[in-house]
Amino acid sequence: MEVHDHHLLLCNVGGELYAIDDVCTHDRGPLGEGRLRGPTIESPRHGARFDVRDGSVVTPPAVRPLATYPVRVVNGRVELTVGERP
Repeated sequence: MEVHDHHLLLCNVGGELYAIDDVCTHDRGPLGEGRLRGPTIESPRHGARFDVRDGSVVTPPAVRPLATYPVRVVNGRVELTVGERP
């Protein structure tokens, strides 16, 4: 999904929603084409893995974490807080 020029990926982990950048920090590939296993998303290109709960790198070759965004559900609607890009 795109929100204010941010390409985001919304992940459901055990009923909890998390929003992360939909771009691998290693090669800029789309994470939305990867696999979500529990709280970990795997990049389809080189296998880098990230924890969607906090954006941290779980497995290289990525070394930089992903940006994460606050998510909440209000009256059945998903709301995200996305800041402006520098």
